[in-house]
Order: sequence, then structure tokens, then C-alpha cells
Amino acid sequence: MEKSFFIDTTICTGCRGCQIACKQWHDLPAESTKNLGTFQNPPDLSFVTYKLVRMKEEVIDNKLNWLFFPEQCRHCIEAPCLQIAENPKAIYKDSDTGAILYTAKTSDLDADAIIESCPYNIPRKRDDGTLAKCDMCNDRVHNGLKPACVTACPTGTMQFGDRQEMLDMANKRLAEVKAKFPNASLLNPDDVNVIYLAAHDPKLYYEYAVASNNRAEKGISRKVALRKMMGPFASLMRV
Repeated sequence: MEKSFFIDTTICTGCRGCQIACKQWHDLPAESTKNLGTFQNPPDLSFVTYKLVRMKEEVIDNKLNWLFFPEQCRHCIEAPCLQIAENPKAIYKDSDTGAILYTAKTSDLDADAIIESCPYNIPRKRDDGTLAKCDMCNDRVHNGLKPACVTACPTGTMQFGDRQEMLDMANKRLAEVKAKFPNASLLNPDDVNVIYLAAHDPKLYYEYAVASNNRAEKGISRKVALRKMMGPFASLMRV
């Protein structure tokens, strides 16, 4: 049965336990960083950072608010990156969990087109063009465990389970949160398997907190242009 995350940003404390747990489980190296005037560190996702707690200070209703957003791949139900790749050896969907998974074969793809196709700006590439992102801890899930980030979360911000269970939980929690934050919303819940609840305008948290459809259109346009350039050889392209 397809799985989903429910991430309630209203109770996230920005502890970055999820970020560290992701690094540990995937045996990913630390990154060399510097003080950028924010607690957010590293500054962005990368080939070796699949999970990042984004942090913003915003004045809302004349009050200073800390906004935390535990960023990761949304594992889209109809994933643009999967549709554009057209190469199941490079990008495929696990039929049991719904996880969108990348392999070393992504080095054979047009990495920029894949990146541009993502409405959440998630995939990151290495120098050789290989792409990487959150894999839903698919190995853990298939062995009856929750993703490492969910297990590490001390506040209950991150939940994981069968998709319908997570949707029910998200809608119940949304109704509760709206009593205090009337503009609260679930972010693209019908389109993704990582369902966020945000108390405020999603754009205050991060530019790509909600889907940017023009990114997907740009990625598709790039692919179409490449096919036209290749002409009769287009059928041989693996992009």
C-alpha cells in the first residue's frame, strides 16, 4: 500500500534531528560550510544532503516568527522526473511504497532537464551528472521500519504510514490548527506523498514549498527541444 509522510510544521522546533538521522542512515558525508547569518546549515540541498531544515524569520501580524520547513523530495504521485526520464533503470517508482527512486543510471540522463522538471526543485547532481535525493528510506520501509527522519523526530512533527491514514491525520490536524491560524493549509496534498501542513502563506517558508508548475513545463520543453535536435535519432535518446 502506498505510503506517505505527514509533516506538521506548526510543531517543528528546528532541532535538525531529521537532517542528522538522514545523513547517518545513508552514510552521507558532512559538508564544509560557513556562517551565513542563519541557523540553517548547510545552505541548500545537495548530492549528499537529502534532508534540510529550512529556517526563516518572518514578521507576521507585527510579530517575529520562526518558520521551520523540513525540506525533502515529495515523492510525487505523478512524478515529472519519472515521466521525463523514460528510463526505469535510472528513475522508477516502487509500486509497494510509492517512493520515487534514483539509481546510478541517472548519469545517462539529461540531468538539467530532470532537475528543471521538478516543481519542488529537489534533485541535485554530482559532477558526473548522477542525480540524488531522498529515497523515503525505502530499504527501512520494506523491512517494517519508519524512515530514519521520522524515527528521530522528537516532537511528532514527522509522521509516516499508509497514505489514507496520513491524509486523515493531516485533515484532522488542519482543522485543529485553523482555530489559531485561519490561513493554515495542506500543501498540494492530492499530488504528493509528503504532505506538509503550514500555518502561514507557504511562500514565507520557501520559494518551492508548493509546486511551481512552470519548472515542470520548462523541463518538458527542454526535453522536446532535445528530441527535435536529434531528429531521426530521437528514439535512441535516454532523457
